[in-house]
Amino acid sequence: MTLLKRYSLLGDLFMAIKIAFWPTFKQTWANPSLLFHPTAISRIFMSHVWSVFGAGIDENSGEVKRGLVTQHAHGVVLDVGAGYGHTAKYLDKTRVTKYVALEPNVNMHDELRRAADAAGFSEASGSFVLLSCGAEDTTSILTSLGGYQPVNTIISILTLCSVPDPQDTIKSLATEVLKPGGQVLFCEHVRSPHPNIAWWQTFWTPLWGVAFDGCKLDRPTHLWTQEVGGWEKEEVWGLDGEDEEHLFLHRLGRFVKAG
Repeated sequence: MTLLKRYSLLGDLFMAIKIAFWPTFKQTWANPSLLFHPTAISRIFMSHVWSVFGAGIDENSGEVKRGLVTQHAHGVVLDVGAGYGHTAKYLDKTRVTKYVALEPNVNMHDELRRAADAAGFSEASGSFVLLSCGAEDTTSILTSLGGYQPVNTIISILTLCSVPDPQDTIKSLATEVLKPGGQVLFCEHVRSPHPNIAWWQTFWTPLWGVAFDGCKLDRPTHLWTQEVGGWEKEEVWGLDGEDEEHLFLHRLGRFVKAG
C-alpha cells in the first residue's frame, strides 16, 4: 500500500472541517447548552458536511443505485440512515408502496421530506413515513409501522458503518423488521481483507468518526449480514474498477430472507 493511499482520506477530513466547523461553531455559540450534548453537536456538524458531500457521492453512485435499488426495491421500503433523501429518487413508484425513511439526525428532516415529495412519496397520502429513532430501536420502528415484520425491503447506503452495536442491529432488522421473503439491499464501505490495509482503516477510524458522526472504516458489514443466517439468497459484489487497496473498499449486497 503506497504512502499516498495511506493518507488519502486527509483531504476529505480537511474539506469536512472547512465546510462544517464554522456553522457548527455559530450554532453552538448561539445555544451553549449544546456543549452538554456532544451527539447533537456531531449531528449538526454532519448535516453541514453531508449537505455538500452527499450530492456528489450520490451523483457518482447513480448507476450503482439504479442497479441495486431501482431494480430490486419493492413494497414497503425502509431506508436506514436516509440522510437528505438521496435514495428516494431511485425508488420505482410503480413497485414501492411506502417509503419509510429512518433518520435520527433531525437537522436533515426538512430536506428529506422535500426529496421524498419530489419522488412522489408524501406523509399526507400515507406513502411516506419519517422516523427519527435509531436503526437499533426496532420496537419503535415496528410500533410506528403498525405491526410485526412490516417491511419488504431494507436499504442501507453508507449507513451501517455508523450504527451502534452493528451486529445486533443488523440481526434485529433482519429477523424482527423484515418480512419472510423480504430483502436487504446495501452498499457499504467495509473492512479490507488485506491485513495491511485493514490496519490503516483501524488507525484512521477514531479521527474519521469524529468528523463523520461515528462512521467506522473497518466494519465487515457484508460478513455480519451473512452471519445472520436464514437467507434464501445471498449476493455480494464489489464496485467495477474499484482499487482493492483503497481505504474505502465497497461491497454491495442483496440478501433475500427465507419465506
